[in-house]
Amino acid sequence: MAGIQDQTSALRRVYVRAPEPDDLAAWQAYGWRGEPDPVRAVEEHEALVAELTAVGAEVVRGREPVNGDPDAIYAYDPVLMTDRGVIALRPGKPGRRAEPSAVARDLEKAGVPIAARLEEPACVEGGDAFWIDHHTLAIGRGYRTNDEGIAALRALLPDLEVLAFGLPHLRGPAECLHLLSLVSPLDEDLVVCYPPLMPARLMQELVERGISYVEVPEHEFDTMGPNVLALAPRVALALEGNPETRRRMEAAGVQVRTYRGDEISRKGDGGPTCLTRPLLRG
Repeated sequence: MAGIQDQTSALRRVYVRAPEPDDLAAWQAYGWRGEPDPVRAVEEHEALVAELTAVGAEVVRGREPVNGDPDAIYAYDPVLMTDRGVIALRPGKPGRRAEPSAVARDLEKAGVPIAARLEEPACVEGGDAFWIDHHTLAIGRGYRTNDEGIAALRALLPDLEVLAFGLPHLRGPAECLHLLSLVSPLDEDLVVCYPPLMPARLMQELVERGISYVEVPEHEFDTMGPNVLALAPRVALALEGNPETRRRMEAAGVQVRTYRGDEISRKGDGGPTCLTRPLLRG
């Protein structure tokens, strides 16, 4: 599995889950902002897959059902990828608890080994975790990831540095705020982020490591300006509709590709990072 404890090298293989019309019908129960149009949602997802294919990534499509769960399209959250294989997580959102097993079955069929599984009371969602470098995992401690989950990952990854950072309350537990809602890596030495809500210790950590940042303006935070998928070093896939964030990334030397996500992103609060689970980079 070498080549996945990394957020920004060239994307070689990626896992996605298409929206299922029957599952999208449960949008209110899962706290989506609006009712998604099933036809347009599928069209948007196919266009997203086309963007991934265009940069040379092999796309692995999830087939295992997670009935009645519209959030299952957000493939980043149920598992953590490591060089030893998959760690099946345990989401803090109860309605998503069936996702890790389904994703693990898909990945096993794709030849990706399962290294471990989190058990109760541990909770971690993938959106709260990203690799600062090959040996350092950042974890956000908030309403979806608890202390037991962080301790479990430290026990499973004894040779790696696992740094935990407290997340802000913002609008409370009913609304999803992941660490990757605030920051996305663009290169080994560059991230895009929204500094007013960033954990102070994480900002200090980035500075100490020589990592600079592109600042998302306040008016583009709620439209997921910080949620960006690195397709390669300084090549990013971003949600349409954040022109100032895009301008600032391009000024920092980042090539920005965009996709339309009115149905699959804006209504469910899941950007390009959420919709994809990279399996191989390099």
